[in-house]
Amino acid sequence: MAATVSPVSPDVGVEVAGLTGPRLVDPAVAAECQALLEKHGVVIYREVHVEDADLVAFSRMLGTVVVAPMGGMDGLPEVSKITLDPAESVLAAYRRGTFFWHLDGANDELPQKATLLTARQVSDEGGDTEFANTYAAYDALPADEKEQFARLRVVHSFAASQALAEPDASPKTRASWERVPAREHPLVWTRRSGRRSLLVGATASHVVGWPEEDSRALLDRLLAWSTQPRFVLRHHWRPGDLVIWDNTGMLHRAIPYTATSHRLMHRTTLRGEEVVA
Repeated sequence: MAATVSPVSPDVGVEVAGLTGPRLVDPAVAAECQALLEKHGVVIYREVHVEDADLVAFSRMLGTVVVAPMGGMDGLPEVSKITLDPAESVLAAYRRGTFFWHLDGANDELPQKATLLTARQVSDEGGDTEFANTYAAYDALPADEKEQFARLRVVHSFAASQALAEPDASPKTRASWERVPAREHPLVWTRRSGRRSLLVGATASHVVGWPEEDSRALLDRLLAWSTQPRFVLRHHWRPGDLVIWDNTGMLHRAIPYTATSHRLMHRTTLRGEEVVA
């Protein structure tokens, strides 16, 4: 069966059907994936049922694969389990932070290039993933706002995102969040190619040099602007789906689900290739 490619919406996402896991591990498929990712931001391989070893092999064709934090799977340290079940992952307690719009690695100097996520078990309620195109959101801004925002810098922190997920956290817990270094970035990320996007989301703590109230109002307004329906794709998972997204220009979030839903994803991550500037 030949693969078919279908755009999902004008601003974000393309769906590929007709491939199976082993067929992904092919230089031609990887090259097409890179081109689709550059153009559409999100590439969905429907019900491809890729095994973990093939997932890692395909990921390596797309870039440098990051070893999973806190240890990956046995024999495959690049593969992380994404779940709310603490029996499956030592990081489960932090996954509720993914219910809020974010960009992975926003508090790093070199945010991750892309993420590959495949569904092992899906949730009957919640658990969809949404993506928002911050390239398109920037492009649609009025010219005067583009000029204003180009001068602003924003602090991103792990603590800011976790406080949304756990607003009543204890001082001890908050202190543990603060041990993760924060990072100051420009509000507008300009690539070497000249392409620009807004760097916003749950990790955006405050605008440097602005009063707290004004800072929060602007960051909330820009997040709402970037996540309006015309810029957003919502993916409803089926078992075996594989979704790859440009982590540098796509915010994402999981629609809330529970630990008892048994939702389980396997993830690989590609190391960043361009610092924020």
